[in-house]
Amino acid sequence: MAEVNDKVQNDIFEDDDLDFATMLEESFKQSNDTVCNGVVVAIKGDEIFLNIGKKSEGILNSSELKNDNDKLDIKEGDEIKVVITGYRGGKPIVSHKKAIRKEKIKDFIDSYDENAENIVDVKIISKNKGGFVAQNKDGVEFFLPRSQSGFRDGNVLGKTFAAKVIKVNPQEQSIVISRRKIMEEDKKKKKEIINSILQNDDVLEGVVKKITTYGMFVDVGGVDGLVHYSEISYKGPVNPKTLYKEGDKVLVKVTKYDNEKHHLSLSIKAAMPDPWDEIEDSLDVGDTIKVLVSNIEPYGAFVDLGNDIEGFLHISEISWDKNIKNPKDFISEGQEVDVEVIEIDASDRRLRVSLKNMLPKPFDEFMSKFKEGDIVKGEITTITNFGAFIKVGSLEGLLHNEDASWDRNIKCKDMFKTGDELEVKIIKIDKENEKISLSLKDLTSSPVCEYAKQHNVGDVVTGTIRDIKDFGIFVKLQDDVEALIRNEDIGSSVDVSTLKVGDTIESVIAFIDDKKNRIRLSIKRLSKQKEREVLKEINDNDSFNLGDIIKDQLS
Repeated sequence: MAEVNDKVQNDIFEDDDLDFATMLEESFKQSNDTVCNGVVVAIKGDEIFLNIGKKSEGILNSSELKNDNDKLDIKEGDEIKVVITGYRGGKPIVSHKKAIRKEKIKDFIDSYDENAENIVDVKIISKNKGGFVAQNKDGVEFFLPRSQSGFRDGNVLGKTFAAKVIKVNPQEQSIVISRRKIMEEDKKKKKEIINSILQNDDVLEGVVKKITTYGMFVDVGGVDGLVHYSEISYKGPVNPKTLYKEGDKVLVKVTKYDNEKHHLSLSIKAAMPDPWDEIEDSLDVGDTIKVLVSNIEPYGAFVDLGNDIEGFLHISEISWDKNIKNPKDFISEGQEVDVEVIEIDASDRRLRVSLKNMLPKPFDEFMSKFKEGDIVKGEITTITNFGAFIKVGSLEGLLHNEDASWDRNIKCKDMFKTGDELEVKIIKIDKENEKISLSLKDLTSSPVCEYAKQHNVGDVVTGTIRDIKDFGIFVKLQDDVEALIRNEDIGSSVDVSTLKVGDTIESVIAFIDDKKNRIRLSIKRLSKQKEREVLKEINDNDSFNLGDIIKDQLS
């Protein structure tokens, strides 16, 4: 037996350092006795005694012959097949199950044709030191050496696969199979198929085998290739589950083969005419087309042209409203809309469209309803450091800080909050830049305007110095009215270096601008005005001589 086992090991497993006799013993627990018939002579407890033609009766464990209801399917006088598996106290121990297994193995070996393909479908039922015990649907057991298994790990119990019979041994009643041979042959066949496919640039018909989130596997002539979800449609990445199901036939073209990873890449869209070639000649920027909204994202929407091409509608091209937050507030998936083509780039597969260009322009609507000088109501939409934006009709106008209050120290952010409603005046409409300027302070009289009702240019006034700048002096005339004395209006009669904030100063009103809320004062003009008054007094009173008048003025 050792010679036979060594020969089998050397013939098949030259690189396998295994005790093949031990493997067979652990797999089949064979003895040198053949299968024989035994007649039941007695049944005692868990033991069945059989006449097997030996000096001593054979002993069989009754569990081997119990049915699903734990009842014995045998009685005294019945004849069954058994095989001797060992001895206990000089009496042979027999097994019916092992006899049946040996019979099945013998029948398989007897019908074995070494010239046939000899492929069997088996399931792993146990494993031993040198490999695995497998069984086919007829109950025939086979030995699968570990070196012929092709398994990456040992967790294979219960696995079913195809294997090839590579050795039968009638003397030892053993059948050796190889899964690795099948794998190598499949690999060789796939390589031949792939070489044939790669040499052929034609469109191939394949069958969808499996669909995943990133694409689908398609069988082309016996090998599986991956159609990535970006290679399904010219529209761009799509969910394959929405278009196909397993078993569907599809036309594909080979795009790439990775020799290292043995990955075959396929494309469905490459097997179809390129629709971009068609629209490049038939569509121009400015054309109006009807599209279907196919997908909406926070940044815009994709629209279907109906010819396997998708265009992109950016959120800024959906509405003239610059504060649009979500495209779904304006459009919905499945909606059919007219759009204008604003960009076509067939080489980069890019098509951009605009919906707002098909809508009335808000500025034109505004111009038809409002004009400069109109007093309107609006809602504050945004507040910035330089002012506030107020929505009037469908447009926003700017209320600049300097137009919000006559007090230059107060800003919009100090006065309002977003959502406040205000009544404002349109003070400027910039048609070229489509900008609207608004004013709140123009709805009330300026403090200077009220001041001017009681004061005129030439009036002598007294105020308090509020601030001294390089270019002049700011003078407070009333709580809400201040004026400026420019350096050139101070004159030589006053030494500026001696002045300080809080001093009282006398001057004359030189200029009043009630619209811009400004007053200019002049000390120089006050001096000249006083000189004229002195001269007038001289001329009006001849009883005084010039020396007396001058002396009186100086005093």
